[in-house]
Amino acid sequence: MASRLPLLVLLATTCCCAIASDPSLLQDFCVADKMSQVSVNGFTCKDAKEVVAEDFFFSGLHVAANTSNKQGSAVTAANVMQIPGLNTMGVSMVRIDYAPKGQNPPHTHPRATEILAVLEGSLYVGFVTSNPDNTLISKVLNKGDVFVFPKGLLHFQYNYGTENAIALAALSSQNPGVITIANTVFGSEPSISDGILAKAFQVDKKTVNCIQAQF
Repeated sequence: MASRLPLLVLLATTCCCAIASDPSLLQDFCVADKMSQVSVNGFTCKDAKEVVAEDFFFSGLHVAANTSNKQGSAVTAANVMQIPGLNTMGVSMVRIDYAPKGQNPPHTHPRATEILAVLEGSLYVGFVTSNPDNTLISKVLNKGDVFVFPKGLLHFQYNYGTENAIALAALSSQNPGVITIANTVFGSEPSISDGILAKAFQVDKKTVNCIQAQF
């Protein structure tokens, strides 16, 4: 039994790694059937006889989004919700538009690594490593530059220039999800107790209430 222990550990590790991603394809494709009432981790497959080219198509990443909001940025997604054919494929894309001084605020993607390419302008980008180090790894990107944000880590992009910036990003999930830190912490419904947040951020409750009012 002792001689088999290393093999068992290896198999267990392999299994854990294998399930820590989007569902794998077992056929040519599994176009999402969004009308199905069956609840699964993802979407059930549309009848292959009903699959059409439009299931694999999306047009819109060439269009600049409206950045006239508090953050000065806008994300145009091309994931399984827009392209049913991405179901089980484990990939998606987004276009991000930034106004001058606009930012894609600190956030995480719980299900995806992101690789971002700057198409126009310049961006200051970075991510923070996990506890206990919390090290900021950051860089200024110019047109044509590429940067990777590891799966699940907090990251951001900021347009420090005087012109609009555009980036295109690919993500390793059909539905990567996004958790915007400020919205999640201060804008939850119902609200997280101001006492809990005051202690967590080492400020008084009045400050917490003031921030929560912004959301």
